[in-house]
Amino acid sequence: MAGSGEESKKLQLYSYWRSSCAFRVRIALNLKGLDYEYKAVNLLKGEQRDPEYLKLNPLGYVPTLVDGDAVIADSFAILMYLEEKYPQRALLPQDCQKRAINYQAANIVSANIQPLQNLAVLKYIHEKVGPNETTPWVQGHITKGFEALEKLLKDYAGKYATGDEVYMADLFLAPQIHAAIKRFEVDMNQYPTLLRVFEAYQELPAFQDAMPEKQPDATC
Repeated sequence: MAGSGEESKKLQLYSYWRSSCAFRVRIALNLKGLDYEYKAVNLLKGEQRDPEYLKLNPLGYVPTLVDGDAVIADSFAILMYLEEKYPQRALLPQDCQKRAINYQAANIVSANIQPLQNLAVLKYIHEKVGPNETTPWVQGHITKGFEALEKLLKDYAGKYATGDEVYMADLFLAPQIHAAIKRFEVDMNQYPTLLRVFEAYQELPAFQDAMPEKQPDATC
């Protein structure tokens, strides 16, 4: 165990084991070889609404990264912060076009799929529409997003989403595909490119160590 001075400098990640947004940040931290303290926030118990946590993240979402005096909420902002402050093991390619494809793929997940499957939305659908409508709702939005990603990446993918190196697109794809399979019963055989790159992630320790079920607050 490091001394108190070293501990105070350690990155802190406020995370929930099943959050795909936190999952993508855990992958980035692992890829960059950054040690961090895992701070569990139980979303089911409403810990994200605790006044002390809201001082860090006014929206009451996860993840939140604390790096000394810097407090960054939102996974996209965290990833860009890590990329700029800790440039080892780049998350973005040098090629401008390929970089833009990474941004586009990341945005399809973060803006058009993931927000529509978060706990607040699913709770609303369950209560206002019906308990049997949550899974079809999510599946419909995942299908639309995955169809777009399959078309976008088919001409760029190599071993991974945009070539033979892991980049930002992969950090967004891995958690979303994992959730689609494990939580929402999506048949990935419809998306051969996405399925192939997801299978490649299974060989990477940085991805496997970030898996939800391996986190200290995992409940199943």
